[in-house]
Amino acid sequence: MSIPHNSLVLYKGGPARVAAVGDKLEIALSDGRLLRVRPKDVLLLHPGPLADPARLDAPAGEVEAACELLAGGQTTLAELAELVYGSYTPATAWAAWRLVDEGLYFRGSPEAIAVRSFAEVAQEQAARAAKDAERRAWNEFLNRARAGQHAPEDAPYLREVEEVAWGEHEQSRVLQALDCEQNPQSAHALLLRLGYWDSASNPYPRRVGATLVTPLAELPALPDEPRLDLTGLEAFAIDDEGNLDPDDALSLDGDRLWVHVADAAALVAPDSPADLEARARGATLYLPETTAPMLPELAVGRLGLGLTEVSPALSFGLTVEADGSVSEIEIVPSWVRVRRLSYQEVETRLDEEPFRGFDQLAQRHQARRRAAGAVFIELPEVKIEVVAGRVQIKPLARLRSRLVVTEAMVMAGEAAARFAQARDLPFPYTTQDATEHPDRAPSSLAAMHALRRGLRPRQYSSQPGPHGGLGLAVYAQVTSPLRRYLDLVAHQQLRAFLRGGAVLDAQAIIERIGAAEAAAVGVRRAERLSREHWTAVYLQQHPDWRGEGVLVEKRLPRGAVLIPALGLETRLKVAEAVELNRVLALRLTGVDLPERMARFRVER
Repeated sequence: MSIPHNSLVLYKGGPARVAAVGDKLEIALSDGRLLRVRPKDVLLLHPGPLADPARLDAPAGEVEAACELLAGGQTTLAELAELVYGSYTPATAWAAWRLVDEGLYFRGSPEAIAVRSFAEVAQEQAARAAKDAERRAWNEFLNRARAGQHAPEDAPYLREVEEVAWGEHEQSRVLQALDCEQNPQSAHALLLRLGYWDSASNPYPRRVGATLVTPLAELPALPDEPRLDLTGLEAFAIDDEGNLDPDDALSLDGDRLWVHVADAAALVAPDSPADLEARARGATLYLPETTAPMLPELAVGRLGLGLTEVSPALSFGLTVEADGSVSEIEIVPSWVRVRRLSYQEVETRLDEEPFRGFDQLAQRHQARRRAAGAVFIELPEVKIEVVAGRVQIKPLARLRSRLVVTEAMVMAGEAAARFAQARDLPFPYTTQDATEHPDRAPSSLAAMHALRRGLRPRQYSSQPGPHGGLGLAVYAQVTSPLRRYLDLVAHQQLRAFLRGGAVLDAQAIIERIGAAEAAAVGVRRAERLSREHWTAVYLQQHPDWRGEGVLVEKRLPRGAVLIPALGLETRLKVAEAVELNRVLALRLTGVDLPERMARFRVER
C-alpha cells in the first residue's frame, strides 16, 4: 500500500505526518522532529491531508453506541471513525485508533478491527479495575514500607517476605522493590523494621525444615505380657525441675544398680505409623519457647516414669566391680514405682542412701573411664527459657547429682552395647575416634575449649566399636527412647530379642541410622540457631548488660571470649598482651537480631 504525502501514520505508538515520499519516508513527529524511516516502519491511519500531528483534537464521540451497533463483528478504522465521531478525518482517525489501541471496546488493525460485546467490555473493565486497584494497593504498600510502617491489608505482600525469611523462597519482589538484599537475614530485618515481626518471631526451625507440630499417630494399648516386678525397689527419676518427659530412673538393690528406662518399644513397633513419624523427626526438638516431641503426647503420658503410680520400663541391671568395670548384665521388661526428684533435691542428700551408693558407683565407673582415656569437659552451660515474652537465661550449676545420673546412663549404654555384641544382635552402636589431645581432663576454660574443638565427631554404626570420648570399648545410647529415635531402635531390637521375635537385620539398622541422623542434624541445627536467637533477644531486652568473659582462644587481632553467664562465645579485639583464661569485663554495645549477633566492648 502506497503512503501519500501529508498522510497520518503511526510510528512507534505516536502520530506522524509524512513530509516527503521516496525510498524512505521523511516523517514529522508531534514534537517537531523530522526522521527518515522505512515505509514498513509506519502504519497508515488516514491519507490526509494532515497539517500538524500535534493538533489532532477529535470531538466527543458515541463509543458505546458504535460498540452496540457493531458488537461481535468487524469494521475498519475509517468506518469506526464515522460511527463514533460522525466523520473520517485525520483527527477522528487518530482518536479512533486510540480506542483500538486501548483495547477496551475494539482491537485489531486499521483494516480489520474486532468489536467486543458488552459482556466482554464489562469483563475487561472489571479486570482493569482490579489491576488498577492492585497497582494502587502495591504503591500504597511500598510507600508505607519505605516509611517503616505496615497495614493489615499488606499481609499478602509481607507473606512472600516471610517465605524468604523462612528459607522457603530465594527471592521476593518486595525485597527487590525496596532495594533489600535477597536473603533470609535481609527479609528478617525488613519484617522487624516494619513491625510485622517482633523479637519473639523465631524463623530458624522453619528455615531448617524442622517439624513443630505434635505427632498425631495413634498408639496401641500396652501389651498384656510378663514383666519383672521391681516395684519393691525405690526408684528415682532425677532430672531438671519442670522436666515433662522423664524417661529414666535409678534403683539400688544391694550393690546392684538398676537403670530403668521408659519402655517406648512396647507401644512403638518397627515401621508402625508412630515409628515412621519418629524416624522422620530423628529426635524431640527442644526450643526455649516450645517443644516438638518425637512421639505422640500419649506416649509420654503412658510411659513417662513417675507420671503414674506404676510405670512399665525396660530395666538394665548391672554390677559395678571394684575396678569400675560393669558385669552381670541383665535386661528385662519390668514394672517400677518411680519417685521424681530434681538434681537440686538430690544434691542435698548425697550423704544418704541410696544416693550415696549411686554416687560411689558413679565415681568408680568414671575413674575406670578416666584411666582408659575418656575426655572430661566441663564448659559452662545455661538453660534458656521464654516466659511470657521475656527470655530467662539461667546458668546450670555443676552438681554432683547431675554427674551421678550421667554416669549411670553411660553404664546402661555400655551394658546394652555389650549385651547386643555378645549375642550378635544388629544394633545402633555409638562410636567416636579417640582424640590425640594430651590433656583429656583439662582444668582451665581455654584448655577445655581447645579440647572440644579437637574432638572427633561422634558416629553411629551397625558394627560395635570403641567410643574414645567415653573411654569405652563399646557403647550405645539407650536411655532416651522417648526423645531420640536411635535409642528407640535399640529398644525395639532388645524387645524383639527378649521376646523371641524377629529382629531387624543389619541393613535395616543402617537405613534407620542414616534416616535418623539426617533428620537429627536439622533438629540440632534448629536448636543451636534458636538458642543464639533467644540469647540475642535476651540482650535486646537488657541493653545495659555488663558481665564477664574469659579469653579462651587467641587469633590476633581477635580472640574467642566465652561468656559463662550467657553460655555464649563471641569474638573480640584483644591486646596481644592479654593471656588465655584472662577474665575480661564486658559491656554490650549492640545487637543484630537477624544475624544473631551481639557486639561487646572490653571495659578498661
